[in-house]
Amino acid sequence: MTAPITQDVLTLPRKLPEGGKPNLVGMTRDQMRAALIEAGTPEKQAKMRVGQVWQWVYHWGVRDFEAMTNLAKDYRALLAQHFVLEVPEVVTKQVSSDGTRKYLVRIAGGHEVEVVYIPETDRGTLCISSQVGCTLTCSFCHTGTQKLVRNLTAAEIVGQVMLARDDLNEWPVQGAPKNETRLVSNIVLMGMGEPLYNFENVRDAMKVVMDGEGIALGRRRITLSTSGVVPEIARTAQEIGCLLAVSFHATTDEVRDQLVPINKKWNIATLLEALKAYPGLTNSERITFEYVMLDHVNDSKEDAHRLVELLRGIPAKVNLIPFNEWPGAPYKRSSGNRIHAFADIIYQAGYSSPIRTPRGEDIMAACGQLKSATEKQRKSATKTTVQG
Repeated sequence: MTAPITQDVLTLPRKLPEGGKPNLVGMTRDQMRAALIEAGTPEKQAKMRVGQVWQWVYHWGVRDFEAMTNLAKDYRALLAQHFVLEVPEVVTKQVSSDGTRKYLVRIAGGHEVEVVYIPETDRGTLCISSQVGCTLTCSFCHTGTQKLVRNLTAAEIVGQVMLARDDLNEWPVQGAPKNETRLVSNIVLMGMGEPLYNFENVRDAMKVVMDGEGIALGRRRITLSTSGVVPEIARTAQEIGCLLAVSFHATTDEVRDQLVPINKKWNIATLLEALKAYPGLTNSERITFEYVMLDHVNDSKEDAHRLVELLRGIPAKVNLIPFNEWPGAPYKRSSGNRIHAFADIIYQAGYSSPIRTPRGEDIMAACGQLKSATEKQRKSATKTTVQG
């Protein structure tokens, strides 16, 4: 197994500052079992107790131990004495004219990240964050202009899914007929941060989300997007098993070095070699290549033909993303004619090439626009103070 990539990034421990109690949210089953035993649960009962607590928390959405009525009162008291059940706090919620919801979420330490829910006719996609800020500084991405602060814990990642289900009123009601409609039917790790620079926490969080007795989203309902952290790509298949997306965005190293600076560490050839070897890669589980369309930067017919050649031998689809402009952005969105001409070349070569419809632009919730509102406010306040 490849050694994990390390960064000088802080990840908070599982214990919260308020009273020092561990948060059961975000623990895997093995971690929860060990924690319950340490708190005084007899080892012979531990597996059963994990199953009971797990169902209350992740199937019913319960955050109060006292409401776990199939547990004895003294055991409920033991749980409340030793643990908490907490998810990040929703500071603000904005709803776009197209129904997209953007949540500004506060986590431990007072830091904030953004979470986006995108409703569609056949699915509901939740875009979640894995880090506070981002270390990648991709030049077209607004999120990348915010410096990396720390990794999110597994609890903070799972908590984003839970708070969205809270807001959408999606938890089942005991005694009510079973409702098979899933409002949060898909998850994309495409929010703030590079998921593969926070691999262990992302892996553990997705294990919780995929568990069949709780939130129960299948692995093919989860897509992890990476800008190309090559040594962790195979681990993603082996230890998470979700679908993979790659922020590609250019067909030459010269251009990709500018757009996605991690390319200087793992260039296009190295990245494609890793993708061709991705375990379990099939036509039914293709790699998605994300390609933001930047006017006269990466959107020529020559770029499209080069992209086709680069994809040879890789089961793939290409998501073409019209650039979502933000204040001070150094690029402009490609014209509709250039985007459609590019898409046609990809399609004629046998690859799916959907053009993504921008969602949530009016609330800065579109792809590449996520950035902490407080960070923007701080910069604005600092600028005002200096000018004054």
